[in-house]
Amino acid sequence: MKNILIIIIVAFSFISCSNELDLAPISTPSATGLATSNDVETAVNGAYDALQQQGQFGESLFYLFEVRSDNSEESSSLGQRGGAITNMDIFAVQSSNTLLSSVWIDNYDGIQRCNTILNSIDNIDMDASTKAIRKGEAQFLRALSYFNLVRIFGDVPLVTTQTTDPFEAFGNGRDATSTIYTQIINDLTAAASALPTSQSVVGKATKGAANTLLGKVHLTLGNYGEAISALGNVSGYSLLPNYADLFGSGNENNAESIFEVQYTSGQGSSFSVNGEGSGQGEGSVFANQFAPFGGGALVVNGSANGSNRPTADLWNSYNPTDLRRDVNIGDFGGVLYPKKLVEPTAGALDSDLNVIVLRYADVLLMHAEALNEQGYVADGPAFDLINQIRNRAGLTDLTSVTVTNQAEFRLAIENERRWELAFENHRWPDLVRTGRAVEVMNSHVTETSNIPLTLSISANQLLYPVPQNEIDTNPALLPQNTGY
Repeated sequence: MKNILIIIIVAFSFISCSNELDLAPISTPSATGLATSNDVETAVNGAYDALQQQGQFGESLFYLFEVRSDNSEESSSLGQRGGAITNMDIFAVQSSNTLLSSVWIDNYDGIQRCNTILNSIDNIDMDASTKAIRKGEAQFLRALSYFNLVRIFGDVPLVTTQTTDPFEAFGNGRDATSTIYTQIINDLTAAASALPTSQSVVGKATKGAANTLLGKVHLTLGNYGEAISALGNVSGYSLLPNYADLFGSGNENNAESIFEVQYTSGQGSSFSVNGEGSGQGEGSVFANQFAPFGGGALVVNGSANGSNRPTADLWNSYNPTDLRRDVNIGDFGGVLYPKKLVEPTAGALDSDLNVIVLRYADVLLMHAEALNEQGYVADGPAFDLINQIRNRAGLTDLTSVTVTNQAEFRLAIENERRWELAFENHRWPDLVRTGRAVEVMNSHVTETSNIPLTLSISANQLLYPVPQNEIDTNPALLPQNTGY
């Protein structure tokens, strides 16, 4: 009951959000729905605001999608979150894990905010063009939350109506993964049709964002023709000439960026961690969380907590001439850290750094992958796409002489995505969707308390357990995922 009430109450207490996307509320919509165009603007701003939360892009997804993989590991000597992060790293996750609970609550909070908009907006008197765009934004944001939920938990409850009574949520069982994906595709298809190619307010969803996410969803499902179609509709973006210019608070929302979660420092952090941070501002926390332990020279204020530490395996996988390696990974006195996610902060857990969710390099690599899955073509269009990424990194072209068949091209794409998109929350989902997670992780050596650990995982661990506190509240969520 407590968690459901939190979701319902928070969804109507929209706070401000960051950067160019000004999410300061105009008014607070009632729990029964929206009544005016001002209510719609407030509610849409609140839907974006939900992305900042810890269980969405604020922090937890880095642990579930990066630390879980062979890209990074937890500096577990700190024992953060009672070992919750370390357990992600070493595949010892239990249903009581607090990070999983935050992911469930914060994503359903975001979905509730979107449902509030979508259940009311058709009946509100406002400019028709603006109405269509705001509706498309809510559909995109709802799809994004469901895409993360279904990749993390598998079957989850599909809720597409505004919940006004907490008792309505009791008895909502888990819907099949296929049903969730159908809703995601429907939402993104509608959003791609309704959204403009650009928005006057930087940070809002666009047609390119909807089509990019739609392409990623189809790629995940193995719908390669549909993925190619959606990704082919992504236009108006370009690779920046210099990879290093993609990252840092001074480079945000650039020509390669398709969608970012916006943050602004100076108002406190978006939530508190270990007693630090205001928990009610707009700054991001991960610069402090991911800075190397003891790295005072890298973080102006607050702690440097050493999470999301790059693995030696990732470092060694780069060609020494690859320009991306030293942008992505820093070395602080022999300790590696995800350099692209760290810069001096305005205060404790209070950074300007945005989270990059979608960018054009990802589009090119997904497009190349989908083309190869439809059939290997020696030195064909898929080679042209991947070589655009490699050339910027200072690497030579791949050709059919060195990549001779479809299987070899699959591995080339897997590696290129790892090197290009490191620490951007793609590695674990990539390994799962390609069926490579068990093989890769069982050949990977991670470290916990600086002790090498060889992993032994099974297919059951491709999904996380449903949070036990949610099952205790709503037994209709049973059965639990296999193996937990």
